[in-house]
Amino acid sequence: MSLINLINEKPVHLVLAKDRVRSVKRGHPWIFPEVLRELPRAPAGSLALLKTADGEILAKGYYDPASKLAFRTFALQKDKLDEGLIAARLGRAAALRDALFAPFDQTNGFRLINGEGDGLPGLVVDVYNDSAVVKLDGAGAEAFYNANGVAAWLQQRLAGRLATVYMKYRSASGAKDEEERGRLLAGAAPSSERPVRFVENGVSFQADIVQGQKTGFFLDQRDNRAFIRRLSKNKRVLNVFGYTGGFSVYAGVGGASHVTTVDVGKAALAYADANWALNGLDPTRHVAAGEDAFEFLERAGKAREKWEVVIIDPPSFAPSKQAVDKAKASYTRLFAAAASVTAPHGTLALASCSSHIDSAMFMEICEEALGKARRQGYVLGVGGQPADHPYPAAADELRYLKFVTFRLEN
Repeated sequence: MSLINLINEKPVHLVLAKDRVRSVKRGHPWIFPEVLRELPRAPAGSLALLKTADGEILAKGYYDPASKLAFRTFALQKDKLDEGLIAARLGRAAALRDALFAPFDQTNGFRLINGEGDGLPGLVVDVYNDSAVVKLDGAGAEAFYNANGVAAWLQQRLAGRLATVYMKYRSASGAKDEEERGRLLAGAAPSSERPVRFVENGVSFQADIVQGQKTGFFLDQRDNRAFIRRLSKNKRVLNVFGYTGGFSVYAGVGGASHVTTVDVGKAALAYADANWALNGLDPTRHVAAGEDAFEFLERAGKAREKWEVVIIDPPSFAPSKQAVDKAKASYTRLFAAAASVTAPHGTLALASCSSHIDSAMFMEICEEALGKARRQGYVLGVGGQPADHPYPAAADELRYLKFVTFRLEN
């Protein structure tokens, strides 16, 4: 079964109006509409050639005239964009995860395909033990990739390991019915009433791949969770924006004396409690607080409550460049409030998943927040996304995850 759909016999010719030759040749995978001479009429997902004004073919990829990412690059110049290229890149991606996680006894929840980072723009596949979740980013990716073909490849490559291949729709977060959230590609149908179980660094979790956020779990924080685990023994831990309790459970397994998980989502907190129990942890050592993060921290600060380890892992506050200034103010206020409830000599871990907040800007925000809280910080570690979330060297904006851990004095 084919891996891609060739929906146009002749490729669309796209001509650069601005000089992006060096960027393309260095491997940046995206071309924006404003740098093209024109946007020819064509279906989303059409095969396209990217050319210079002189007619030189720079790259081959797929085209979506209605997207902010008008062209996504697969192959440069004389390289072919065909089934063989896609199959080879899928194979290399799987081989990397074999090297990272085989024999999959300690970690069987991971990202198998990370889009542009694996040379497969717009295609994401997360594996949770015996279930794979496919996501296609945009109408172009949805039309270009043959989802059923990808599912067949997954079943063959992970033979004997996969019971389910499920495609999660882009608009799933706003859907009410399970049918609107995604569709079954192969195997047994998933259900919110039957969460998938998996392990990560030997820690057990369950996730709802149908109604949960993203593909069900935030796999990109795996290494950072392991770091927090090492810092949590005999400590009181506060996990804000805790979702289904990833950091909380790691802290508990690491020997934390008590953990508080804060999230506004009641369903997510039910999973946090369930994940805590799944690891045989004492239920009296965990409290799930269904409350707005800012309100919780304000109340805790006024009550002079303190925790020895505080983790702040918020959703993206900057979904666009236009939102950056407002996001910086929100991050600063949030991080300052978190610093205020961190005990003397305690640990404060701060995260951002926004690609529009780069690493240098994020450190400036952290410094401003610590200053606002009148706390002196020492950096214990600077983390990001793990090796199963690679990104092109020429596209630093795809290094989206920032995770900085401080020891706070005074």
